[in-house]
Amino acid sequence: MEKENIIFGVRPVIEAINAGKAIDKLYIQRDIKGSGLTELRNAVKKGKIVFSHVPIQKINKHTSGNHQGVLAFISPIELTDIELLIPTLFEKGKIPFILLLDRLTDVRNFGAIARTAECAGIHAIVVPKRESAQINADAIKTSAGALHTIPVCKVDNLTDTAMFLQASGIRIVSCTEKTENSIYDVDYTSPTAIVMGSEEFGVSNQILRLSDDKAKIPMAGKISSLNVSVAAGIILYESVKQRQLIK
Repeated sequence: MEKENIIFGVRPVIEAINAGKAIDKLYIQRDIKGSGLTELRNAVKKGKIVFSHVPIQKINKHTSGNHQGVLAFISPIELTDIELLIPTLFEKGKIPFILLLDRLTDVRNFGAIARTAECAGIHAIVVPKRESAQINADAIKTSAGALHTIPVCKVDNLTDTAMFLQASGIRIVSCTEKTENSIYDVDYTSPTAIVMGSEEFGVSNQILRLSDDKAKIPMAGKISSLNVSVAAGIILYESVKQRQLIK
């Protein structure tokens, strides 16, 4: 973890939130007591900051300073509002090409996917504020700097965002083994959002239910699964192939 991406102490964290800093994660000690906590809670609520109540030992692992039971990780990249981005893409005559990552928490997989997504021309990566990989130095390094280039959107609820994308005229395609449809049977030439799930959980049932298409990667070997970053590359470049054919 890059030390410059950590802020600790009640007052410094309040000031960071009020200054509009992109808070990647916020840890607040369980059963915390002391002055400034009401102001901190108000700032967290106003800024819609996702936080976790954690034991003091978890905070102590990141700093030996006087943290007062509060520690924030500042995102090293600027985040983008998906609800502002989509209308802008349409206004520019773009065919939106969005990637949703559902509960993908491995930092290096996230970075590798971001690298491939940037090369494939993805307009934005969307992740939930909870249950998502931390955007840190390891993620940026693995992405080969792509995370400084491709818009990243953090949202409160990925299912709600998928519904917003559908209402905006964007098809939701979930990459999952829970279908008989191949990734080669799906049309990606219209506005499309591809959903990748974590290796452990896959795409959530809520998103699978609302998906316009579900697609699986054909498997011919004895091992029945792929690394998620490899799987993402396969489906993204099937999309690229189809989109190039209509140009």
